[in-house]
Amino acid sequence: VQLQASGGGSVQAGGSLRLSCAASGRTFRRYGMGWFRQAPGQERDFVAAISGSGGGTVYADSVKGRFTISRDNAKNTVYLQMNSLKPEDTAVYYCAASQGLYYSNNDYDYWGQGTLVTVSS
Repeated sequence: VQLQASGGGSVQAGGSLRLSCAASGRTFRRYGMGWFRQAPGQERDFVAAISGSGGGTVYADSVKGRFTISRDNAKNTVYLQMNSLKPEDTAVYYCAASQGLYYSNNDYDYWGQGTLVTVSS
C-alpha cells in the first residue's frame, strides 16, 4: 500500500483544515487507517484512527471534539477534518495503514510522506 498525504498548510488559531490521504491498491478497505503527528523535536504521536469499514473510530484526548477522521473506500481515501485549530496542533501529519484499529506507531505497516500543518496564534 502506498499512501500520499495532502492538505496541510498555514492557518490561524481557530481555523480549520482538512487533510487527505490517498492510498493505492484494491485492498484499501481491509486496512485500518490512522493519522499521527510529529512536532519539531518531539516523538510521533497518535491523533486518530478508523477501522476498515469506517464503523469504528478512536481519537487522542488532545483532539477529541475538534478533529474528525473519516474515509471513502470507493475513493481509497481517508480524511482528517481539523477544526478549532490551536498553535499546539502545529506538526507534520502522517497517515498510516494497519491491520486493525491501533494507537501505536509500531502497529502500522505503511506510512505516507507527511504534510505540514502550521497554526499561528
